[in-house]
Amino acid sequence: MNYNIFRSAALGVAGLAFATGVAAGPTNPALAQAVGAQPVAQVQQTQQTRTPSASALATSVQGKQSRIDLSAEQQENAKAIVAATKDSGMNERAAVIAVATAMQESKLENLGHLGAANDHDSQGLFQQRPSSGWGSVEQIRDPQYSTTAFLDSLDEVEGWEQMPLTVAAQKVQVSAYPNAYAQWETQAAELVAQHW
Repeated sequence: MNYNIFRSAALGVAGLAFATGVAAGPTNPALAQAVGAQPVAQVQQTQQTRTPSASALATSVQGKQSRIDLSAEQQENAKAIVAATKDSGMNERAAVIAVATAMQESKLENLGHLGAANDHDSQGLFQQRPSSGWGSVEQIRDPQYSTTAFLDSLDEVEGWEQMPLTVAAQKVQVSAYPNAYAQWETQAAELVAQHW
């Protein structure tokens, strides 16, 4: 084998790479500053926003699923729950549980006192009770506050992430109808996927 030809070819490739680098300039800003050159290109790394799929969020669907048509106000309340979940640092699964719970408790309507039809003093999206320590009426009627209160209680439930939705919701809500939350999981997952 003729090593001189091989050596010449290797040096030619190295020289071409070096010449291209000198002509184009370094791409590392620190290196560019050190050698007094301008960087040719900066690669911007952007974090892509991942939109979860509804099927990925509905992980423990149990039983027949219910669905309601939502008004603009109900959609806004779903968005508020998702936003409060993001603000709290909790994940999409927590948002699905929160939205499904509010769908069962109030159909995503921020309910005031319903008089004789009221369940004790329950109000708001989650039908939380001032007399049970959830907060004042004004706080409970604030979607950000009521969602954060719900999520704080959910976060105290050991292993909530692996529980079926209805079990996790019931641990927080202590409802007379503990299995009722399950029916909203699919639509809640769709809403979270839409608004996350």
